Amino acid sequence: MKELIRKAVFPVAGFGTRFLPATKAMPKELLPIINKPLIQYAVEEAIEAGCNTLIFITGRNKRAIEDHFDRNIELETALVRAGNEKEAQIIKHIVPKGVECIFVRQPEQLGLGHAVLCAERAVGNEPFVVLLADDFLISEGLSASKGLVKAFYKTGKCQLSVMKVHKKDISKYGIINPGNTTKSVKGLIEKPKLVDAPSNLASIGRYVLDSSIFETLREQQPGYGNEIQLADSINKMAINGKVESVLFGGKRFDCGSFEGYLQAINTVARMSSSKGKEV
Repeated sequence: MKELIRKAVFPVAGFGTRFLPATKAMPKELLPIINKPLIQYAVEEAIEAGCNTLIFITGRNKRAIEDHFDRNIELETALVRAGNEKEAQIIKHIVPKGVECIFVRQPEQLGLGHAVLCAERAVGNEPFVVLLADDFLISEGLSASKGLVKAFYKTGKCQLSVMKVHKKDISKYGIINPGNTTKSVKGLIEKPKLVDAPSNLASIGRYVLDSSIFETLREQQPGYGNEIQLADSINKMAINGKVESVLFGGKRFDCGSFEGYLQAINTVARMSSSKGKEV
């Protein structure tokens, strides 16, 4: 039986410059979709996929994320005294019993690959999930993370969540080079030009990786944007036949952009309204 996946890594050290001045003091990951911040959706997805250890790679001015997932006894008590028992229970159980949060500081922003490498000691030799909170995903069936975990248990290979993108958007993503079988991946190219793209299948912000990625990341030279790119290290593993993909069939919103963020809010609001209940 494959080793169980119990750890999830959340790279949350970015500045969120596209949302300034709102993100000057507030982490972009705490931007709300209605009444729940982006990072909480990602955390709930990881827990639903079986993870009980949440590893946040943070930076300066990210203390608010730690505070969000910590208990606030004073607020809980005040809510109970005011008769708001429901709200008290909601904030009390943001992190369910048995789930642990670990916060690791990324001293310098050197790229997504470097952020993942910062999690090495906390992850150890176990397979793990990586979730990018900016990628807000809505699924009708299995969540993206749960689908990746399920696929990993079948083959033991690293898994990428992928989706089809329009030709005009190809240069915005890491694009996979499909292998000879349906799910196999023989390469991953970070933000290629359209003429150089091997497919229209883009890697999105959900991954299941094994601990061998850390050795590859340590040796990885800076790539696109002069940063340590996770895509470049995954590409090396793919060349060696260690990577597969799972096609994501739900909706994805790039909440690192104004347009994607607003679309996510409107979509969740419509879904909530149609179901006649709160988010």
